Amino acid sequence: MKTDIILAGVGGQGILSIAAVIGEAALEGELYMKQSEVHGMSQRGGDVQSHLRISDKPVASDLIPLGNADVIVSLEPMEALRYLPYLKKDGWIVTNSKPFDNIPNYPEMEQLMNEYEHLPHKVILNVEQLAKDLGAPRSGNVVLLGAASPYIGVDFSMLENGIRRIFSRKGEEIVEMNLKALRAGKDQA
Repeated sequence: MKTDIILAGVGGQGILSIAAVIGEAALEGELYMKQSEVHGMSQRGGDVQSHLRISDKPVASDLIPLGNADVIVSLEPMEALRYLPYLKKDGWIVTNSKPFDNIPNYPEMEQLMNEYEHLPHKVILNVEQLAKDLGAPRSGNVVLLGAASPYIGVDFSMLENGIRRIFSRKGEEIVEMNLKALRAGKDQA
């Protein structure tokens, strides 16, 4: 078992929280994991991405080579497209449909969606709206994680336990809200 995951988004969207939950799940599953992060300038909406490599055998490098990512999980549709060269031919993209329009020449949504039409394996959802509908407006990142859960190589119950461990210090209400968001994302995918 080996899964290479690229997490992408804009600073402040919760990419690193997703990485932490997946990491907790991998540890519970007694899997090996390496992670590399690039933090953008969140106050300016900078690029944030993380490479996660999960395997049942030791992982030599934390960086995913071009053409080897099994899945790209992105909270921003343009950011997912930025990492397409890393995706395997049969890999999946799981992305938010709502842009974080933070630059003056941000492409038109129609242009972005046209790029996605040619991709055979994709899940595209408005995670912010799903989170709002659940009464958990700040859990869009966890909705996205739920949507990506079938493709990341760890048991769903371990992701739920990762949510419990990562968010427990914020209280039971926050834990339950994020579990609800995780399940809703899985159901939508």
